[in-house]
Amino acid sequence: MPQLLAITGSPSVHSRTAVVADHVLRRLSHSGFDTAHLAVRDLPAADLLSARRGEPEIRRALEAVAAADGVVIATPVYKASYTGLLKAFLDLLPQDGLVGKTVLPLVTGGSLAHVLTIDYALRPVLSALGARHVTAGRFVLDSSVERGAGPDRLRPETELDLFQAVDEFAGALLRTADSPANPIALTATP
Repeated sequence: MPQLLAITGSPSVHSRTAVVADHVLRRLSHSGFDTAHLAVRDLPAADLLSARRGEPEIRRALEAVAAADGVVIATPVYKASYTGLLKAFLDLLPQDGLVGKTVLPLVTGGSLAHVLTIDYALRPVLSALGARHVTAGRFVLDSSVERGAGPDRLRPETELDLFQAVDEFAGALLRTADSPANPIALTATP
């Protein structure tokens, strides 16, 4: 069973980015993938900022990335880029930390003015870490994440667009896994 890990880089406890990542994980889980969510804000700050890779929680987080077949990287836009919190975590990965992995970048923000964050800020870092395939990401407007008394929801049109990206990601992961260079045998369907 393929392992998929969502890494969210929002420092907020009430993160819209985490809501989006959780929607993605539910969709992938329903398709038969094993999923997990790593919220970088839950890692010990002193260990993260001091790059203490050997500390238990940091080590487990890095091992989760290494064990994943596919990775969803989700971040809000801060100052026209991904968060410093996410950057601190990505800096802990070895230079080849995403080699052989399929990656789906997701960005949330308050304005469409930040839609290029995926291609101009996040994608180069993911490629530099050796990601085998970085699929077309998605930008989700904060206003598309509805929060209230009930469960958090995405607006229907946003959810459809997001699920299209998720299905493309799952398809790319399956195609990558089926290639002769990758011995992982996947049976999940997107």
